[in-house]
Amino acid sequence: MKIVVIGGSGLIGSKLVTKLREHGHEAVAASPNSGVNTLTGEGLAEALKGASVVVDVSNSPSWEDSAVMKFFETSTRNLLAYEAAAGVGHHVALSVVGSERLLESGYFRAKIAQENLIKVPPSPIQLFARRSSSNSSRVSPIFPLMATKCACHLRSSSPWRPTMSPVR
Repeated sequence: MKIVVIGGSGLIGSKLVTKLREHGHEAVAASPNSGVNTLTGEGLAEALKGASVVVDVSNSPSWEDSAVMKFFETSTRNLLAYEAAAGVGHHVALSVVGSERLLESGYFRAKIAQENLIKVPPSPIQLFARRSSSNSSRVSPIFPLMATKCACHLRSSSPWRPTMSPVR
């Protein structure tokens, strides 16, 4: 199965790409380093061609309120549009547990905006991997299963324990 990892050269993305390949998937590390830019759309059509799943673990280069909101809204809109055109069946986005309780933070407001964009039809089936910021580097081992079989919501307790629900 071809799985495109947006943010695939970053801390979480690079580990995820390795794990997906170990599980026999064709994992594509898509990032500005590989010529894929979710803000401009550059390289997205080619990267998503033939993909079954997109996993978005990208992060904003700036945490300033308006910049982070622009990043997540623009990149998510572009991803969803290019996914629809390419016929991608699943979209997985890494989010943060408790974002809705931290509305004073522009970063968390932007993550909520990202989730809300993904929930709106006609986006492909939506899956969210929620995590606590303290466990972000420990998420990648569950993504191969999650991307193909279930939606996992990670609790903030340590060590993390995924809860799973079937994909629609």
